[in-house]
Amino acid sequence: MISKAFTLYKNSVSGLSVQVWFLSLVTFINRCGTMVIPFLGIYMTTDLGFSIVEAGWVLLCFGLGSLSGSYLGGYLTDKIGYYWVMFWSLLIGGLMFVLLGFAESYWEVCVAVFLASTIGDALRPAAMTAVAVYSKPENRTRAFSLMRMAINFGWAMGPAIGGWLVQSQGYWTLFWADGLTCILAALVFRLCMKAKKVEVKKKSETKRKMLSPYKDKEYLFFLFLTLIGAIVFMQFLYTLPIFYKQEMQFSELMIGNLLAMNGLLIAFTEMPLVYTLERKFRVLDNVWIGVLMFGAAYMMLNLATGPSLLIAVVSMVILSVGEIFNMPFTNTYAMSRATEDNRGAYMGLFSMTYSVAHIFGPPIGTQTVHHFGFGALWNLMGVLSFATILGYIYLKRKGEKRAEMLKNKLRVNAKADILVS
Repeated sequence: MISKAFTLYKNSVSGLSVQVWFLSLVTFINRCGTMVIPFLGIYMTTDLGFSIVEAGWVLLCFGLGSLSGSYLGGYLTDKIGYYWVMFWSLLIGGLMFVLLGFAESYWEVCVAVFLASTIGDALRPAAMTAVAVYSKPENRTRAFSLMRMAINFGWAMGPAIGGWLVQSQGYWTLFWADGLTCILAALVFRLCMKAKKVEVKKKSETKRKMLSPYKDKEYLFFLFLTLIGAIVFMQFLYTLPIFYKQEMQFSELMIGNLLAMNGLLIAFTEMPLVYTLERKFRVLDNVWIGVLMFGAAYMMLNLATGPSLLIAVVSMVILSVGEIFNMPFTNTYAMSRATEDNRGAYMGLFSMTYSVAHIFGPPIGTQTVHHFGFGALWNLMGVLSFATILGYIYLKRKGEKRAEMLKNKLRVNAKADILVS
């Protein structure tokens, strides 16, 4: 059994380039410092004295910054290349997280969060483009999964260490730890990685006509569904920690450990599971199954009355498995729609979708809680999940119908060629 599991793990990472492994190392270092965002809502409502509604608007500023950063990152990636976008985003983003720790008033925090998010999230389209550059089409999903494994190993460490730092030293240490790890990641990236020149094909040599992602209707519908699913999932970052603190009365250390469990589960199981899933199911099937688990995980929280560690753990496990089903395959589908010439634009728009989720997710969550309570929020997430699932199934069937029509057309053309000859 152990030998079979080892073989599965080995197969799941085989064939990936050295550069993809270095990118994963840089990502791991960067994510080890992910301490500010998981605790930002609690920090504002406890240490700074903001109301839950005010905290929601600050988090909306984070989403606005994420949106502008994703657009900027996608634009600059196509103009100057992924390499320098990644380096400067990590370096300057680290400095911005340190400065965020000095902001105290409501408006100071809003501005600082917006700037930190803008610079930091310019990294995402550049990093996704780098993965595409350094991987082959046949192992691209596994390359994304390796990056996610690095993200989640870092995520497993960041909140856990962050919870300990808060209890032992105070919230100010989170900003320094987050900022310095970003700067360290930038230095490692500069030392270990060299920019790879991408050969741009001439228009006459390009197999598929270059299409703007804004004119790709099927892709835009996919992004709309991804947006709704992301709004559901991102309650994990914003309202779920507050729920743990206010309703379950967990300490910051316990909250950090619960969030870290998400990272550990994904880090240890995603690569072999994705290796298996991509051979057994279609891409969009994996995506909608993941969204189904998001909704189930949140609705389960309605069973909790007071501190309930068992329900919190089971819910987190379901949410984590849903993330494994959903996230790598949304990346794969988005990348499959792009060409080498417009990959930055496509992935920039894909990243912007999550940024829009960062904008709407916090106020939807906090306003629902403020007016109707946490129970209503978890039920709302269940309804949104179900609606998103229906959309993905429709998109899948539409794609299958188009593929069948194309196959029939090719078959007819082949017969015509035979008759002519």
